[in-house]
Amino acid sequence: MQYHQMGKSGIRVSELCLGTMNFGGRGSWAALGSVNRATATRMIGICLQAGINFFDTADIYSEGLSEEILGEAIGSHRSEVIITTKVRGRMGKNVNDVGLSRWHIIRAVEQSLTRLGTDWIDLYQIHGWDENTPLDETLFALDHLVQSGKVRYIGCSNFSGWQLEKAIMLSQINGWSGFVTFQGLYNLVHRDLELELMPVCVEEGLGILPWSPLAGGFLTGKYRRGKPRPRFARRSDPDTAFLPIDEERGFDIIEELDRLSSAHNGTVAQGALNWIKAKQNICSTIIGARTIDQLEENLRSVSWQFTDDEISRLDE
Repeated sequence: MQYHQMGKSGIRVSELCLGTMNFGGRGSWAALGSVNRATATRMIGICLQAGINFFDTADIYSEGLSEEILGEAIGSHRSEVIITTKVRGRMGKNVNDVGLSRWHIIRAVEQSLTRLGTDWIDLYQIHGWDENTPLDETLFALDHLVQSGKVRYIGCSNFSGWQLEKAIMLSQINGWSGFVTFQGLYNLVHRDLELELMPVCVEEGLGILPWSPLAGGFLTGKYRRGKPRPRFARRSDPDTAFLPIDEERGFDIIEELDRLSSAHNGTVAQGALNWIKAKQNICSTIIGARTIDQLEENLRSVSWQFTDDEISRLDE
């Protein structure tokens, strides 16, 4: 396991980060997978043994249950790991229990600390843009959390290029704590991040945390051109799947991934992960798994890497 600088921070994180969006499966989140408490605890133990020190969650995942499970499973290892959680989504029935107002952020961080069973959050990220709250109100509230010691670093997720640049500029002008990371959708079939966001992150020194590196399971190898789709899989019906994909182009990519990965005794999923880690400013790739077998396959991706020529072929 390799470790990289977490953007504009002084800490290092493992090249893979365990995402916990499917921990708990409470409410509507069950549609994206449901990993029960016992399996989640096993997964975290396996990750710790493999050298992973970075874990991603959010307050809205399974309506807070993901944070609870993660905190319990980390237990006595708390001081050894980096935990990131996020704020923006609705967390209650109150009209103000959503968004990026100072009111909601201060309330949300206290609730996340309680669910995680910790006194601090290593990386606190805003989960998306809030058009209803002035950006300076949000950034000042985040700076307050850093100054209070409840949050060590801050970042953002799912911004556009201009939104990210504006946030960076406002923090610099006002002398507030700035973002050290950007978390966004990035994989071989979703590459829009390369157009504006990646150049901004490179210029400003932000670490990139790609989510859905396997495109919601499409890049695992279980979907093949002309083959029956697995029953009950996330993309069993491509028209209603979570992430839209140009599947004909996607199948071309899968076939090339299979060919290149096989030369390293690797799998399609491992190849998809290894393509990402070769890109600029990627500090850690967020992996998710429904089963222990899936997790262990992803972890084995660190045992090999593509050549520069192979990366270039996949870039095409």
